Amino acid sequence: MTVSGTPLLLPTSLKAQSGLPRQSGYQVYMETFGCQMNEYDSEIVRSLLKTRGFQFTPYDDEADVILFNTCAIRENAHNRVYGHLARYTNRKQERGLVIGVLGCMAQNLKQELMDTRSFIDVLVGPDGYRRLPDLLMDALEHRKRGLAVDLSEYETYAHIVPDRPVGINGWIAVMRGCDNFCSFCVVPYTRGRERSRDPEGIIQEAHRLVSQGVRQITLLGQNVNSYRSGEWDFARLLIAVGDVPGIQRVRFMSPHPKDFPPALLEAVAEHPAICKTIHLPLQSANDRILERMGRGYTQREYLKLVEAIRKKGPLVLTTDLICGFCGETDEEFQETYRLVQEVGYQAAFVFKYSERKHTIAARKYVDDVPEPVKGYRT
Repeated sequence: MTVSGTPLLLPTSLKAQSGLPRQSGYQVYMETFGCQMNEYDSEIVRSLLKTRGFQFTPYDDEADVILFNTCAIRENAHNRVYGHLARYTNRKQERGLVIGVLGCMAQNLKQELMDTRSFIDVLVGPDGYRRLPDLLMDALEHRKRGLAVDLSEYETYAHIVPDRPVGINGWIAVMRGCDNFCSFCVVPYTRGRERSRDPEGIIQEAHRLVSQGVRQITLLGQNVNSYRSGEWDFARLLIAVGDVPGIQRVRFMSPHPKDFPPALLEAVAEHPAICKTIHLPLQSANDRILERMGRGYTQREYLKLVEAIRKKGPLVLTTDLICGFCGETDEEFQETYRLVQEVGYQAAFVFKYSERKHTIAARKYVDDVPEPVKGYRT
């Protein structure tokens, strides 16, 4: 119900009679860990909760609800969350705080968290955010624990307008999930299978961002260049967003080397608004390790793509590397090191291999490279 376009907060009895969702006046403090997709998801969460009357505060000592939007990519991400959770256990007992864990860690470790962290009131995975307002209200008003960790084949939050801070930079999630199942990666198990948003909604969101003062947009997806909606592939979408009046720069992340067709490279090289930077995760240069990782390309195929990129002119090339994957020998690592020198990346994001529960690598291989060796290689 609205009056002159303004939401009308109804008394509880009237809300129940009208069939409208319960409204809240509770204060929420939220911390976000991990990637840009998590930042975007936090904007979705803010929008969903504000629609139901929740208010956000930058001060945790003012909050009725503490939320952590979490990452599951590496062990240190888990440890950071556990450290932050520990700060609030005593305060929860003193003030009756409601504590919620959202995102990939909630999805991946749901049973462990529910069984061993009794102070957590709400666990919500990346596909369950629409249920979060009701779960929080149940926890606040009835002290009920809530769980929403079902993966969806369809959820893209396409019609939710993200609540984002004012600035010149913004991001748009064009797809969710991943079908690659790289053996080291937990994303298909925490975010589900790939599903793409319709291009019209994405372009509308780009127009809306421009109207809010945004001049640089980053298109997000776990495997962003596998985007497909009807006749639209990612190259066509990228050009369409770049054509939106007022956009000065378009970026995208993260692409996969096996899904980089010539049309996409052409778009990056030729369109004036598309940033001349390509992030091309290598992970390893050794074919045996690449096969173990399930990456879907060989060193030769990767270098062929690099050669095609270099022929297009002065494009900046960056990469990701995993050191110390299961069974990686010194000689195999040196092969990666030599390729990094050969390609001459402008930046490389280097990580120690961190075994993740439920992944193919955790089931199939032994994490046998000693931690000091992993540290040396990074």
